[in-house]
Amino acid sequence: MLVVFCLSSCKVGRFFVYNVADIKDHKIFANRTVETGDSTFYFTQGIEKKPDSVVFDGETFDFDQFLKKQKSVAFMIIRNDSLLYERYFRTYDQEDIIPSFSVAKSVTSILIGIAIDEGLILSVDEPVTKYIPELKPNGFDKVTIKHLLQMTSGLDYNEGYFNPFGNVATFYYGTKLRQEIPKLKLKYEPGEKFEYLSGNTQILGLVLERALKDKTISEYLQEKIWIPLEMEYDASWSIDRKKNGIEKTFCCLNARARDFAKIGRLYLNKGNWNGKQIVSEKWVEESTKVDRSEGSPRYYQYQWWLPSDQGDYMAQGILGQYIYVHPEKNLIIVRMGKKEGKASWWKVLTDLGKAY
Repeated sequence: MLVVFCLSSCKVGRFFVYNVADIKDHKIFANRTVETGDSTFYFTQGIEKKPDSVVFDGETFDFDQFLKKQKSVAFMIIRNDSLLYERYFRTYDQEDIIPSFSVAKSVTSILIGIAIDEGLILSVDEPVTKYIPELKPNGFDKVTIKHLLQMTSGLDYNEGYFNPFGNVATFYYGTKLRQEIPKLKLKYEPGEKFEYLSGNTQILGLVLERALKDKTISEYLQEKIWIPLEMEYDASWSIDRKKNGIEKTFCCLNARARDFAKIGRLYLNKGNWNGKQIVSEKWVEESTKVDRSEGSPRYYQYQWWLPSDQGDYMAQGILGQYIYVHPEKNLIIVRMGKKEGKASWWKVLTDLGKAY
């Protein structure tokens, strides 16, 4: 009975059973369904275009072989709304659910932008303690929503993935996130230093939940993104506990590759979806520009990665989940993986961006 209890509620027990992040993790957590609407948007089927070959580790591979060898399960290339390449590997197909992992951070950022557009959150310059006053005793009055978005909050959080007693295990496998967030402390002054920490995005999740008041984050995603973007399939968002849980906003949005591609299309079109402004153009621009102020690095902005000087940007998750957007080329690439593989995906994606 003790073993059963630990498996169901103890973060350490769950850590040792499930160990590290896995592509099937969406099956082990409680979740909320995010439903699609009555209409569906489909990319146009174009003439297939892919690289002839890829040289990797001194060997030359066919592009399909390369993707399979690098543990990919889905890969899509879309230009001008035309699907130029779509492949699935390792028994996966277009209907298989794939967890987003940290790609969800970028989606959380979109929802924060929409909430600002609607006046539910007034500004990125608001202190986080306006929404989470429990953090005041820990010095968070100086931490703004922008600091969280930029990962420059100064948060004291261990991003190590192999410590069963660390913050990642607590946030990923734990069942009391609302109680854990007020325990967080700072180790740097806000705005001094960039440090990629999932705790920042989970704090954003609690800010968003409290701003929404009578809606869950999943309901907001469904209303503001999933239905308007005419997603092909229902999705789900993993929560920390079955009863009255909160969405794990730093990870754990579960969907299909084709629908992840539509997130890219939304930003490619500056927040507009077929004539309807879903999130403001200003927010998209702020989220994807280079900003070196207040400790921010060149390569990260509002939960989006900026991999090169081409004006491109991407959402990225552990195991090699990517939504890559190259506005100048009107290009979207989605890569979903069972594992990251040994490839440098930043280089692969930016090289493809140059080539198309």
